[in-house]
Amino acid sequence: MRRTSLGARLASAVATVATLAAGLVVLGATPALAAYQKGLGVATAPQPYKDAPKTTTEDWLGSYVVNGKQVWCVKFAFKEPDTDEAYKPGDILKTKYGADLDPTAAANISYLLLRYANTTDLNEAAALAHLLHTWTASPRTPADLLPSNGYRTVAYDVAFHDRELQRFPGVQAALTKLKADATANHGPWTTQLTKPAKPQLIGVSDKWTVEVHGATGSGVGKVPVRVTLTDATVDGKTSVTASTKDNGEGVALSVTPTGPNPSVSISLLSPADKPVVQNAVDDATQAVVSTGGEKELTAKDQTTAVTQPGTVSVSKVDEKTGKGIASVSLRVTGKDKATAAVGQDGKPLVGADGKPLVVTTAADGKAAVPSLQTPQEICVVEVAAPPGYEQAFDPNNPPTACAKVDPGATVDIRLTNKPNAPTVPQTIPAGGDPANAAAILDEGGPSTGLLVALGALLLFAAGAGSLLVRRAGGVRVVSRRMRKDWGH
Repeated sequence: MRRTSLGARLASAVATVATLAAGLVVLGATPALAAYQKGLGVATAPQPYKDAPKTTTEDWLGSYVVNGKQVWCVKFAFKEPDTDEAYKPGDILKTKYGADLDPTAAANISYLLLRYANTTDLNEAAALAHLLHTWTASPRTPADLLPSNGYRTVAYDVAFHDRELQRFPGVQAALTKLKADATANHGPWTTQLTKPAKPQLIGVSDKWTVEVHGATGSGVGKVPVRVTLTDATVDGKTSVTASTKDNGEGVALSVTPTGPNPSVSISLLSPADKPVVQNAVDDATQAVVSTGGEKELTAKDQTTAVTQPGTVSVSKVDEKTGKGIASVSLRVTGKDKATAAVGQDGKPLVGADGKPLVVTTAADGKAAVPSLQTPQEICVVEVAAPPGYEQAFDPNNPPTACAKVDPGATVDIRLTNKPNAPTVPQTIPAGGDPANAAAILDEGGPSTGLLVALGALLLFAAGAGSLLVRRAGGVRVVSRRMRKDWGH
């Protein structure tokens, strides 16, 4: 609401055309006669006061456009601002009478300006204007409402305008919404950045959370948060903007480390503890607010990240059959085949004896060593030969195999054991069927050729009714006919 002149009203035509072209919604205005540009809002019946301009037929509850910016008046009944009004930075917003604002009212104003100063909703604009006048120009005593007061001293008649606004259901709903929103979420705000409890894995995302809390401790929703990352990304980006949820829950960030020291920095605008006003050069003109004088909140945290662990899968097999050998003890070492390998936690993998870890193959001849730090070269050394494989085992040069384990990979290591040679008797049992007799062996055992030849000889002798006779230096085959000739 304002005192206005005819000349000022006549100068408003151009501004009004611009307003309509920009699509602003104006209710209850007389565009052709206004030197000011109304933004969004509603018009009510005028509250009477001394020397009010005779042309004033309404009170405007809404925004104004000054120098292309939507602003809100905070000195009820002072002259409305022209579209090109000159303003200078003011101080902390006070009441129309120069007193300090109630702290809760100041916090509510800062919050609502942060949230709704740029609203494009007519009902929200009217509700915000009404609340601003309520908190800055309410009567100190009933005398402030007397019509005998001039524009400098008359208070805002809250009850009168409440009744007027009942004609606008949308504004009533917006009033309920804005008051509840301000009560629940006004400042001062605090923010909390929470990192994962454990170190992260490079290349694997984990959840970080950002929470914003109002003065009551409840979560504040729809707060845009700027996120900057180092040694990490979110959706492949090192800078993103995310918002807390509508219900006040925090925003979850899927942070993927790209290096060993991932860090996350956040910043957001919160309502100032006390709003700031802009004063017109002409002290008879409305003081205005466009923001609450936001203040920036920041937080930063970091963690460590390691490469993904690797796994060694060992297969211990028979050299000839390829079948797995069970119960084989294998020592797990580093590249030097002597010191312990390193686990994902950075600690040496040792057994109860403090020596490099020993694993034993299962029934299928396999054993696994998981959670190894990567990259790392791992060696598997056989501790002792399993039964049936002792002959080829050299304790000074046991079967060993090595391989490099890369992040997130499983590397297969295969070790073989040569089975013992079969044992054959060195004498031929006396008596019995010649077909079951054994060959005479030297200390080194029979050759394959000897066994074959001897077997053939035995079969021949059995078939011909012959006998084998042992003599020094070899074996003679004597037929039954020759025995007769010899007189035996």
